[in-house]
Amino acid sequence: MNIAVIGTGYVGLVTGACFAEFGVEVTCVDVDLEKIKRLSAGEMPIYEPGLEQLVSKNVQAGRLRFTTDAKQAVEQALVIFLAVGTPPKEDGSPDLSFVETAVRSVAEFMNGYKVIVTKSTVPIGTGEYLRRLIRETQKSRVNFGVVSNPEFLREGAAINDFMRPDRVVIGSADEEAIAIMRDLYRPLYLIEAPFVVTSLEAAELTKYAANAFLATKISFINEIAALCEKIGCDVHDVARAMGMDKRIGGKFLHPGPGFGGSCFPKDTRALASVARQFDCDTLVVDAVIEVNKRQRKAMLPKIEKLVGQLKGKTVAVLGLAFKPETDDMREAPSIEIIRGLLERGANVRAYDPVAMNEAAQVLPKIEYAADEYEAVKDADVLVFITEWNQFRALDMGRIRDLMRAPKVADLRNIYQPADMRELGFDYVGIGR
Repeated sequence: MNIAVIGTGYVGLVTGACFAEFGVEVTCVDVDLEKIKRLSAGEMPIYEPGLEQLVSKNVQAGRLRFTTDAKQAVEQALVIFLAVGTPPKEDGSPDLSFVETAVRSVAEFMNGYKVIVTKSTVPIGTGEYLRRLIRETQKSRVNFGVVSNPEFLREGAAINDFMRPDRVVIGSADEEAIAIMRDLYRPLYLIEAPFVVTSLEAAELTKYAANAFLATKISFINEIAALCEKIGCDVHDVARAMGMDKRIGGKFLHPGPGFGGSCFPKDTRALASVARQFDCDTLVVDAVIEVNKRQRKAMLPKIEKLVGQLKGKTVAVLGLAFKPETDDMREAPSIEIIRGLLERGANVRAYDPVAMNEAAQVLPKIEYAADEYEAVKDADVLVFITEWNQFRALDMGRIRDLMRAPKVADLRNIYQPADMRELGFDYVGIGR
């Protein structure tokens, strides 16, 4: 089977590379010629563990190609995935302009039956809207199917999530399109991956609902963490006991500086926006968004409590990406926290294993260190923002000796308070 993937961002690249690994002939299309040249040469525009090797392997095997020629890609493909960006507008609703442009291009070049699949996260009703748009744009009437096939990829674990998914959701009213999608995903039958076949609208809503629920768990445990600080107990004990209840589960019950990234902030706002269009309240989702805003703002007082006035102080920051195993800085908590430190007159020196190039685009006024130990030299306080594995077993005795003052604000609760205080640190965490 031949497929085309329109868009070579995070979702498009992973989707294309993984289908090629299944033995499918894949053409990835993008309007950015320089990006296509870099991809064809094996240069990755994003950091995702294992992706570079997977792309290189399948390019060499001839199953994966990159091009700006949408016409050839569409004509050759039976299934066309739309994996372009849907950034938020001012009101939180998704901007569908990139999707519309891609669909118009697909419609123009259709030369036979095609299955048009939305991989991008799109609002409810988009599938039917795209069906009408294709019919209006086609030069000659050609049959086609429309499918919603939302992605559930975790950055840092995307390849495993694609190859061994919790579920595959296929939303469509077109029986032929559903059969083709089942055939495309046939390799997953061997591992008995669950399939959910439903309507377009239900599939579109599932993506938003899933992300909003996970975001809810994060905001909930952050509220409990604030209560734990007032009471004087450890949020990790509470979260562990809660998570043992199988109805709740232990994942996403980890307190921190709030959620970020390309999905949770955008999708919670989008879900609230969609609900308003249908005259529905989203009181829980609205609260989740508000709690997340407050959580970020609450981090600066924690740091100030350790060091006093921040003006003229040197703050070492370890971790910039919104989560480990990615260079993604989209809505990363580090941005708001560091900007707040700078506004208060602090000097910031930061280190992240892979995200510093991306961070420099949004945080140009800070110093970037070569490693963790250079970052903390003569610092008045150390702030952990992202919980990279390599930060979990640092030589904290050496860290203490390099710092001007042994103070740590651990915004991911990487270390144990008692151990840190025994080493001589003035330490504060979240909910402890």
